Amino acid sequence: MKFLFDFFPILLFFITFKSHEDQIEGMVTATGVLIMATLFQVSFNWLKHRKIEKMHIITLVLVIIFGGATIYFKEPSYLIWKVTIANWLFAIVFFASHFIGHKPIIKRMMDHMIQLPESVWTKLSLSWISFFTALGILNLFIGFNYDFDTWVDFKFYGLMGLTLAFTILQSIFISKYIQPEPEADSEPNSERSKED
Repeated sequence: MKFLFDFFPILLFFITFKSHEDQIEGMVTATGVLIMATLFQVSFNWLKHRKIEKMHIITLVLVIIFGGATIYFKEPSYLIWKVTIANWLFAIVFFASHFIGHKPIIKRMMDHMIQLPESVWTKLSLSWISFFTALGILNLFIGFNYDFDTWVDFKFYGLMGLTLAFTILQSIFISKYIQPEPEADSEPNSERSKED
């Protein structure tokens, strides 16, 4: 559910852009919708949880800056660069967390749910750093070698699909280290059978 909520602004951007015949008009309108949807997303998280994730703050700032430039100049390259810069900033944050604070950011986000060896947390963190870096490079390649309509399709289907696939692969990797909890009532049952 959280995964889908995080892509909610991108979904609205995609639908709005595709509903316009004129590409420039569609881009400008869709960018305005993207800014408003991202503001709503951050506000909703604050009202519900009384905190805002660092990734959402980074995304909001970049959407306002680069989205505003896209609307003002009617130039799609600002939006393209926004996606790459966001992914590279995420990679930098994940990398820096190995040296700032007591544990990598991936561990801070997930260690209340699962317990893993330190070496596994490091592998997970490095894999996300590599993933964000690769996404940024791929985004620039698509954005500047194909038309804007193709890039919008990539932004919606490609980025969401790749992120979902990577998350599933990460879950499979983590599952090898999760130990099943012993059944709580197995011992009492055996005691009852002895008494009978």
